[in-house]
Amino acid sequence: MPSQKNSTPLFSFEFFPPKSEDAANSLKNVQQKLSILNPDFFSVTFGAGGSTRDKTYDTVIDIQQSGIPAAPHLSCVASTKENIREILNAYKDNGVSKIVALRGDMPSGMMSAGEFRYANELVDFIRQETGDFFEIHVAAYPEVHPQAQNAKDDFKNFQRKVDAGANAVITQYFYNAESYFAFMDDCEKNNIDIPIVPGIMPITNYSQLARFSEMCGADIPRWMRKRLEGFGDDRTAIRAFGAEVMTKLCQQLLDNGAPGLHFYTMNQSIATLAIWDNLQLPTNK
Repeated sequence: MPSQKNSTPLFSFEFFPPKSEDAANSLKNVQQKLSILNPDFFSVTFGAGGSTRDKTYDTVIDIQQSGIPAAPHLSCVASTKENIREILNAYKDNGVSKIVALRGDMPSGMMSAGEFRYANELVDFIRQETGDFFEIHVAAYPEVHPQAQNAKDDFKNFQRKVDAGANAVITQYFYNAESYFAFMDDCEKNNIDIPIVPGIMPITNYSQLARFSEMCGADIPRWMRKRLEGFGDDRTAIRAFGAEVMTKLCQQLLDNGAPGLHFYTMNQSIATLAIWDNLQLPTNK
């Protein structure tokens, strides 16, 4: 596996836009707790077909004004060039210079993808419209995208995004480090040398995790499933086990050249902070 290790690994944290005032206040509290970890950025998700567009935008601007860079997700399915151009300009005007460019999910009941079909077309459009202003992050699936025909086709789709002008990559979460290392070997063979940051999903709720993993194609190893099933509804035991497992995974990734970690926080801080503390990573306390 090619080493991307640098002297200062980059860490980032993902949020989803809150749906209520209470949720917004809770997210601000989480954001403050994670800010002391000096993240490279906070990313904010974007609903299917732009269904959370305004909430995403508002959350991104709040984060950007807090002093930590924000990286809004921007999905292109069911979008037009005009509304993508409009939101890019709005972000530029507010000093947002990072974008996570995704294909996104088709909204329920919609038959046409719109003016963009794939994420590489979105990356290309952003470059045409804004040059090098945005640092563009794209997605990768070390365990293969659930809708891909096979691993070879999936990697070709990934390479198109890189060739279109991506600066960095965030992977789907995984629990088998070898899948990441194998993916990195494929990148080396294909002369892809931009940072490939592993996505990390802390374990706090097994039924929720199993549901998410089924949808996104992330494999939960059998031994992990059996241990988690054995805990039943004991959330304390699940969290303790999850922190132990994720700490070992993160340490293995960092020790073997991962350029950083991207945490899928689910708008919570406790599990992420537990992993951080176990790894003895620095804070700004």
